[in-house]
Amino acid sequence: MVDEIHLNAGEFSTLVRFTSQPDRLLDGVSLAVFDENTNPLLAPSLERRQIWPAGEASKSWVQVENLLKTALAAELGRDSVIAGVGGGVVTDMAAFAASLYMRGTRLVLVPTTLLAMVDAALGGKTGIDFGGFKNLVGTFYPASEIRIWPGFLATLPHREFQSGLAEVIKHAFLADEALLSLLETRSDAVLAKDPAVLDEVVRRAIMVKVGVVERDLRETGERAFLNLGHTFGHALEAALGLDGRWTHGEAVAWGMARAFRLGVRLGITEPAWQKRAESILIQYGFPLLNQDATAEAVLAAMKNDKKKKSGLVQFVLQQRQGQTLLRTVDDADVLAVIKEGLECQTPVI
Repeated sequence: MVDEIHLNAGEFSTLVRFTSQPDRLLDGVSLAVFDENTNPLLAPSLERRQIWPAGEASKSWVQVENLLKTALAAELGRDSVIAGVGGGVVTDMAAFAASLYMRGTRLVLVPTTLLAMVDAALGGKTGIDFGGFKNLVGTFYPASEIRIWPGFLATLPHREFQSGLAEVIKHAFLADEALLSLLETRSDAVLAKDPAVLDEVVRRAIMVKVGVVERDLRETGERAFLNLGHTFGHALEAALGLDGRWTHGEAVAWGMARAFRLGVRLGITEPAWQKRAESILIQYGFPLLNQDATAEAVLAAMKNDKKKKSGLVQFVLQQRQGQTLLRTVDDADVLAVIKEGLECQTPVI
């Protein structure tokens, strides 16, 4: 398989490079930002670094401002290179800071989690949480280069690895039947992090997102489909207070199950597809029932979804695998499927 993927979207160009040499991941970097978990992974390779607290709670203006102050003190210029080494929180914030510093300095991302490799680091979305809502403030600023060393995945705790699998599964639902079949038939190997199987899974998932981003960088059409499960999932995270009780992937998996149930309720989603999709989510151990939030709180959080149009929230729904659409939906129907996912005591399938 190819070791380089070129993503060309409008005025932006990103090189996604796979490497087997972790000691070269920070070549040419002027300032690297890590969190407390990723700092030890490449500790010897660069002295000029910023270290953020780990976790969603650090995704704030404060940490971005700290990085900007460090860049200024180091006299970085627009031709300097800022690198983000970590999961989605680090890559989102480092990219946001790079987009602001001198109106844009060069950016390299080194994703260390599965979620960041297949989703967060790709496509140019940057951001921080604001006002209790996930990624409410941000910019579009694709990295000039994304450097991927699959060896990082062996360091991930199971729950963090599983979180990234939600985005992989989502990409398969959207556009890759071969990836979907691989996930169904080789789940034991995927969950065991078999290097050969995981390598194919990662590359296939990346190619799905690269294709979508190239066709629609700024989310004016097809790119909105990548939000499958996210309207529900982000609202659940907000209702829970972004406190980490559920990972992002767990919330997205829950959200996808809600989206499929909503589609069936509206006569859009084929029941057989809903059952197959939920079966895959269960196969990978995702909880599809949450009793830590109220339906009213989740619905209220949706009203602040940054992706709403003309004041209305649009839901990504599917007829079947690869057949995706956007639809505004009455609150009563949305509330009904949220309640089912929060209160239902019967098996989900």
